[in-house]
Amino acid sequence: MTNTPFVVSAQYLSEHLNDPQVLIVDCRFALTEPILGHQQYQISHIPGAHYLDLNKDLSASVGRHGGRHPLPNTSELARKLAAIGVNFQETLVVAYDDSRFAFAARLWWLLRYMGHDQVTLLDGGWTGWHSQGYPVTDVLPTPQPGHFVPQLHCDWIVNIDALKTRKELPGVVLVDSREGERYAGKREPIDPIAGHIPGATNRPWQSVTDTQGYLHSVAEQQQRWGDIEQGTEVLVYCGSGVTACVNLFSLEVAGIHTGKLYPGGWSDWCSYLQ
Repeated sequence: MTNTPFVVSAQYLSEHLNDPQVLIVDCRFALTEPILGHQQYQISHIPGAHYLDLNKDLSASVGRHGGRHPLPNTSELARKLAAIGVNFQETLVVAYDDSRFAFAARLWWLLRYMGHDQVTLLDGGWTGWHSQGYPVTDVLPTPQPGHFVPQLHCDWIVNIDALKTRKELPGVVLVDSREGERYAGKREPIDPIAGHIPGATNRPWQSVTDTQGYLHSVAEQQQRWGDIEQGTEVLVYCGSGVTACVNLFSLEVAGIHTGKLYPGGWSDWCSYLQ
């Protein structure tokens, strides 16, 4: 597959369950109950799917600074990807969750950041798959080890110092991906301080999909970013670098390839304000 689609349908995936070039990853997770996603996976998942945990696999340990979900050690993640059977730039990885891409998009972004472009999301996620009556199982897959040597796009991320330097420059836009009330500082359920980074505009990540978790059309994604001029550097953050990846996904769908992630997000930024 040369041109990887941004999303694949449940029907497409059902027809490729036994395709050796396709590997499925279950990314279900609950921020308020970190073990729930893995428990759900063990009870029922798409046949052949492997599980990657947001906290254990797709993030590093939390420190004083760096946010609630620092980027994982890419060498360690590469070993895990190889162990479940991902061959670098060959295997098509299909990621899904039940949270409107919130966690699957983190894996999508990480894979591409590591140089693996063969990754797509399951449109409608687990909920769409299950509701349409496609097969599920509790059988854990037997991995066939692959080979994964990452080639990092280091310029796809900005740390807090780079963010402070760049966010005021002409040709740079700073985007807060959280819902409007958190952006406005009216509500902050997670971090110790409410508000947003000065200069940021608000594009809630939930508007990338409909309420059922299906991706809005390319035209609608382009409309979301209609005020972004071509060539503009788009610095994207959220609370901790997870749901920001949904907006980075949307930018790519819209044909804007200048998005960069501030992985620490508001949780990192406000750790310096206390």
